[in-house]
Amino acid sequence: MLLLRDAQPGDLEGLRALARHLDTVNLPDQPPALRRILARSRASFGGAERDPRRRQYVFVAEDERGRVVGTSMVIAQHGTRESPCTFFQVSEREHYSSTLDRHFRHRVLSLGFHFDGPTEIGGLVVDPRRRGAPEQPGKQLSYVRFLYLAAFPARFRETVLAELMPPLTPDGRSAFWEAFGRRFTGLDYQVADKLSRENKEFIQQLFPPFDVYASLLPRGVQRLLGTVGPATRPAERLLSRLGFRFAGRIDPFDGGPHYEARLADVTLVRAHRVARLAARPLAGDAPEALVARLPARGPSRFRAVRTRAWIRAGALHLPAEAAARLGARAGEPLHLVPFE
Repeated sequence: MLLLRDAQPGDLEGLRALARHLDTVNLPDQPPALRRILARSRASFGGAERDPRRRQYVFVAEDERGRVVGTSMVIAQHGTRESPCTFFQVSEREHYSSTLDRHFRHRVLSLGFHFDGPTEIGGLVVDPRRRGAPEQPGKQLSYVRFLYLAAFPARFRETVLAELMPPLTPDGRSAFWEAFGRRFTGLDYQVADKLSRENKEFIQQLFPPFDVYASLLPRGVQRLLGTVGPATRPAERLLSRLGFRFAGRIDPFDGGPHYEARLADVTLVRAHRVARLAARPLAGDAPEALVARLPARGPSRFRAVRTRAWIRAGALHLPAEAAARLGARAGEPLHLVPFE
């Protein structure tokens, strides 16, 4: 039984090992940046971070030996006046010439910014050795974010964003960036990506301020715009089942799609329940759920497990092992979402 919990400073090496498999803005393979992320997450969970726009919540999955085997994140607000969320809005424009009797439809990319942006889910990484395991660590790490969003909706925005990874070259480069971004910045993809973690000002200043016709890009690049890579397809399918849809925007660095949903419309959020733990352990079969002990503030730790769960007469019955893993006592309110 995996334990999902809030990340702590002692998880630095475990997170860095995971970051080597992704190394993105949300989970960089840089110890100083990871320390800052862990510190902000701890302050966010504990209520010490007073600015709601700066809150970030990092979850980790811990196995029975105490090893971190995966992580995921919720960013309370992605896009502020100091650090806007940057994207290309994708639209379609039609042109017709009666003289030539020629009609064309073009995809058009328009640079845009969110200064009062949505909540973002991201940073989901699972140890490659645990991918496809029966306990489904990736799905658990994805679901736990929505459980937390459902438990504390006032801490988050009305809209939830997921930025999905597109196909990359075998050496980790972006075909879209090579065809477009490099021409206006003189930077390769990895350098630009790392620079953007601290400051996106160069995008605002160096990218063209006018619409760009995607038909000017190589055909191979055009086909990749707004698509997801093979490793990201399971996440895309899961998000689609939960109510997320393509938002008509792509990432300005790699051309990956932005998916969005209203927080209140996410199926897991609607299915969220709260019930007090029954004194009698669960005996027999029951549907699976993700069950969490969610202290509102203070040093008490966040914990969640995937387990069988049954609510009867307002009381939540769990196997004794699950209650012990949560550190929960009879009568304590617990939060749950179905694990289907």
